[in-house]
Amino acid sequence: MNGLKYISQAGKILCIGRNYAAHIKELNNATPSEPFFFLKPRSSVLKPGEGPFLVPKGVVVHHEVELAFILGKTLKNLSPSFSREEALDAIEGYALAIDMTARNVQDEAKKKGLPWTIGKGFDTFLPLSNFIPKSSIPDPYNVELSFSVNGSIRQQDKTNLMLFPIHKILSYMSSIMTLEKGDLILTGTPKGVGSINPGDNFKATLSVDDKVLDDATIELEAQEKPGPYDFSKKV
Repeated sequence: MNGLKYISQAGKILCIGRNYAAHIKELNNATPSEPFFFLKPRSSVLKPGEGPFLVPKGVVVHHEVELAFILGKTLKNLSPSFSREEALDAIEGYALAIDMTARNVQDEAKKKGLPWTIGKGFDTFLPLSNFIPKSSIPDPYNVELSFSVNGSIRQQDKTNLMLFPIHKILSYMSSIMTLEKGDLILTGTPKGVGSINPGDNFKATLSVDDKVLDDATIELEAQEKPGPYDFSKKV
């Protein structure tokens, strides 16, 4: 299957939250005792070569650069002892992802005790790179993620800072819902999240051993989202 088609037609898109300690601290969140995850709709995917990225009116949008992986097999009710080696064997390949968050929309929902799917689910809120072959990332904990806005670096950290490694993520998720071949899973973002505004140009890269991988770059311009939605009129 074509790699781009594979990652953009995932059955489910699951995202780990609060998986980097410094990011938890910068948002004043509690550190989870087990993996915490949420879902994004497939309609939020922004494929390579498409764009621009759309900022909804009245919304404070934060960027969250992440390593994502695509499952190559179906997993269900995995044992807590599911190993690192078994987890890597279950991966089909990787992608660079940006989990965009409507932060003020999310915060308002949290205050009201409501779900915050809207804060993660706007169109274009999941820019993805091209499919990255598994052979290009022999160790998913030896990856550097970088994100810059208008030429200024905001995020730059390595994936070895993850609190919950991939095998723990898969074990926990699969105890709740069946993970299917082709599902796309995002592994969390490091510190340095910040706002994206209309007119901004941003770039995300993924490096292994200080080399940016082929097809592992996302470059986009942000524009205001057309249509009737305006969060400033809802609060």
